[in-house]
Amino acid sequence: MELQQMRYVVAVAETSNFTRAAEQCLVVQSALSHQIARLERELGAKLFDRTSRRVRLTPAGEAFLPAARQALDAAERARAEVAAVAGEIRGRLAIGAIPTVAAIDLPTTLKHFHLRHRQVRISLRSGASEELIERVRQGTLDIAFLGLPVGVRPKGVRGRELARGDLVAVVAPGHPLVDEDRVDLHQLSDEPFVDFPPGSAARAQSDEAFAAAAVRREVAFEVTTVDFMARLIRQGLGIGLLPAAFVSELPDLPVLQIRDAPARMEHLIWSRFPPSPAAAAFLSALGISSEPSGGQ
Repeated sequence: MELQQMRYVVAVAETSNFTRAAEQCLVVQSALSHQIARLERELGAKLFDRTSRRVRLTPAGEAFLPAARQALDAAERARAEVAAVAGEIRGRLAIGAIPTVAAIDLPTTLKHFHLRHRQVRISLRSGASEELIERVRQGTLDIAFLGLPVGVRPKGVRGRELARGDLVAVVAPGHPLVDEDRVDLHQLSDEPFVDFPPGSAARAQSDEAFAAAAVRREVAFEVTTVDFMARLIRQGLGIGLLPAAFVSELPDLPVLQIRDAPARMEHLIWSRFPPSPAAAAFLSALGISSEPSGGQ
C-alpha cells in the first residue's frame, strides 16, 4: 500500500470522477485507475462503484477513506516537522472563522503570514462556532475563531479569549427608531427579526438576552450568512443583532445602541494536541504561545 495510491483514492472520492481526479493529481487516467485497481486487489475489496454516470464509494471505500486521509496528513506532518528543524515552515494551515470575526483583521493577518511563510498552504472555512469547535477537535481544522455567549467556554480544545463586546441592532435606512440615541429590548420586541438558526452560538446570545429581559420576539427570517442577513434588513423585512465591533463592515445600515444589549466573546481555539509547525507559527504571529500552560 503506497501513499500515492491513497492520494488517488481521496481525489476520486472528492471529485466523484476518475478523469477529474487524474487531472487534479497530474497523472493520466489509466495510471490512476491502474493504481487504484492494484490497491483494491491488495485490500481484497472494491473501493468504488463505477457506472457510466457516477462514481461513488462502496462501504469498504467509506471505511478506507478516513484512514487514508489520516495517513496522508501524518506523512505531510512528518515532512513539515523535519523541515521545521532546518528552520523552514511548510505544510498545511487549516483555519476556521465565524463570518463576524472582529477581534483581528483576519484577511490582513493571513496576507502577512503568507508573505512570510510561502511554503505553507493556507485554507479558510467559514462556519458556525459549534461546527468549528468540532472540526478542531477532529483535527480537520488547526485553528478557529469563534463568537460565543459570555461565560461559554469551548470544551475539548485549548484556546484563549480575544475580545468581548455588546451586540447592536441593525435596521433599514428610514426605520422609525433610527433617530433614537438608545433603545432597549422591549422597544424591539414587536419587530420581525433576521437571525441565525436555532442551536447556533450566534442565535443563543440573542435568545438568552431576550429571555433574561422576559421579552418575546419573532424571528421571521433564519439565515446562515451575514451578507444575506444584511440584504433582508436593507429591504425593511426585519432587524438584526450583530457585534458592535463588526457593524462597520455594513456602513449603509443604521445602528442602534441597546441598553440591555446581549454580549458575546470572541475566542481563538486550537487542538489539545501539539500543533503543526505551521499552526505554531501562526499562533506565534498572533503573540500566542502554543505551549499547554497558555491554553485550556
